[in-house]
Amino acid sequence: MAEAVPAAPGTVSQPVANDVLLFPKGVSLALTGSSLVVKDKSRARHRKKLCGVSVGSVPAEFSIPLYNVLWAEVATDGLVIDYADPVSKKHIRVAKLAYALGELALDTVNAWVDVLFKKAYGTAQRKKRAKVLVNPHAGPGGADRIWEHDVKPVLEAARMSLDVVRTKFSGEAVGICENLDIDAYDIVIPCSGDGLPYECINGLGKRRDARKALHQLAVAHIPCGSGNAMSCNLNGTHRPSFAALAIVKGVRTPMDLMSVTQGGKRTLSFLSQSVGIIAECDLGTENLRWLGAARFNVGLIQRIFSKKVYPCDISMKVEIPEKADIKAHYRRERTERDYTTRREKDLSREASSAGDSTSSEPDAGEGLPSLRFGTVDDKVPDDWETASYDKLGNFFCGNMAWMAPDANFFAAACPNDGLMDVVFNDGDISAAKYLELLTSVETGRLFDNPHVSYRKIAAYRFTPRNQKEGYISIDGEHVPFEPFQVEIHQGLGTVLSKAGKYEAAGPSDWEKAGA
Repeated sequence: MAEAVPAAPGTVSQPVANDVLLFPKGVSLALTGSSLVVKDKSRARHRKKLCGVSVGSVPAEFSIPLYNVLWAEVATDGLVIDYADPVSKKHIRVAKLAYALGELALDTVNAWVDVLFKKAYGTAQRKKRAKVLVNPHAGPGGADRIWEHDVKPVLEAARMSLDVVRTKFSGEAVGICENLDIDAYDIVIPCSGDGLPYECINGLGKRRDARKALHQLAVAHIPCGSGNAMSCNLNGTHRPSFAALAIVKGVRTPMDLMSVTQGGKRTLSFLSQSVGIIAECDLGTENLRWLGAARFNVGLIQRIFSKKVYPCDISMKVEIPEKADIKAHYRRERTERDYTTRREKDLSREASSAGDSTSSEPDAGEGLPSLRFGTVDDKVPDDWETASYDKLGNFFCGNMAWMAPDANFFAAACPNDGLMDVVFNDGDISAAKYLELLTSVETGRLFDNPHVSYRKIAAYRFTPRNQKEGYISIDGEHVPFEPFQVEIHQGLGTVLSKAGKYEAAGPSDWEKAGA
């Protein structure tokens, strides 16, 4: 995936005069449209040392992107600014500027700091209160070290309030979030793969005030696992320290969630559901977690040559069937919608219009929304499209674009459009064609591949046929191999994102679609 890495110090435009602070010894700090410009001749003499010998150089003038500014404090003896310094493409570290005020008036400096905060944070909340859940066993391991060394220093420098719990067993986060005092926190931060966000969302969904909790408490993500899809889509990175900075500057963003019914049970899904080769590559490679994200590619190569098929019946509530229309829809969503404003369908109206497909479930009130199309045990609504597939190779439904770094399966996915994206393909195509599909996923061109069907849907039911055993993955979690049904709930959840949208680039030439 093409990551948006915070910029290193560089050259910027000239500041406005009243955005400049002049300190003793020729030091100045100036605010431009997107940068903090530092002029300090003394820094040029403080070069890095290796074995006692000075090497390299530090320029006397450099700029810090305002996005990287974490905090600023004024005391009687000086001004201190904490900022995120990219030391490589994989890591950032917290750095500090500190200058004595000299003859500068305290009121002048405080006013300058106020402007700095407004420019650096924009609409993002400062000093967020976070419930942090660290899964020490996530992915290839090492989440504890990642939290302590890469993430915690960034959040602390931004003066965030941190209440940290290390999970001890699978499912523990469900109970924590179900019983959480939602008024005591602004966000919950799972440090893990995508499994812990799944648990957090389902814990909030089990509450009597589920809808309120899912609206009020934003879920953020520090990537410590194998897939890390939530962070890729919302933070634009699978690097933990860069994700920490994205959370500091993250804006509250409404996001659609999905209800999954199977065997009398209802759960929430935020990411995806899959049956076929993708599910097997995910769930069938648990023994390769030590490989990190590479385990998915290993599993895919192992299974491509088997040409295994998955007979099934699929019923779908199709809203946008054609790729050209999907691109036009994506363009409207990207250019005409404000994703910081929550959009929710009129549930009571839609439930009444669903006729025989409406669930007999009573109004959920402040709990989860009622199911508009019933459960997997109800009659398939008359206006759904139903088809039988004897040679299905892959069925994949998603709510986000990236499923893992370099795996953009759902290029047209949007956070709050009230629709799911679904792709599927036959399983009897040649190995060469499958490899072509793999390459198109990595390059973000799967959407345009002629061997792939891509649709926007509101609900669907998947029923396996002539097969007793297999893999079904819900957000990477293994569920029984039996029929299940899914429907979308527009704007039910809340997350933090960099800019109120997913960070994926979208389908090719979407800017021209429907224009």
